[in-house]
Amino acid sequence: MKIVKKILYAALILLVIAQFFGPDRNEGDVASIDAFINDTNPPDDVHIIMKQACFDCHSDRTRYPWYNRITPVNYWIADHVKHGKGEFNVSEWDAYSDKKKDHKLEELVEEVKSKHMPLDSYTWIHDDARLSDEQIESLISWADMARTKYGLKDRPQ
Repeated sequence: MKIVKKILYAALILLVIAQFFGPDRNEGDVASIDAFINDTNPPDDVHIIMKQACFDCHSDRTRYPWYNRITPVNYWIADHVKHGKGEFNVSEWDAYSDKKKDHKLEELVEEVKSKHMPLDSYTWIHDDARLSDEQIESLISWADMARTKYGLKDRPQ
């Protein structure tokens, strides 16, 4: 029994020490999404939906909950943000070619339509990010319309 206590104490000490370390936070400039907003021109309702359900993981600016200061939760959140930005980062919109912009919007439609986005693990904590069928339709309609700007939607590949 003594060995179990020693292991538990050691684990507790390591957990406390780990609280002083953590991953870098995704706290870029909130204006980094302006190019995306100006270029795609979403209606107000779609902009609000994206702010609540998309931008935390798909931009250079994340709104962190209080529990993000707790290790290992902060590493889990950082991994989600890193992966999300790797797939689609609205803060890099200006760097995308028209073909890539069209493709990213196409992927947005596919992911939202199939209800893969936003992730369940995100909506567990961010209830306002749960998308209703009406919100999904608004996002899809807007993205399809935005894709026409790039002249690639419905064009033979």
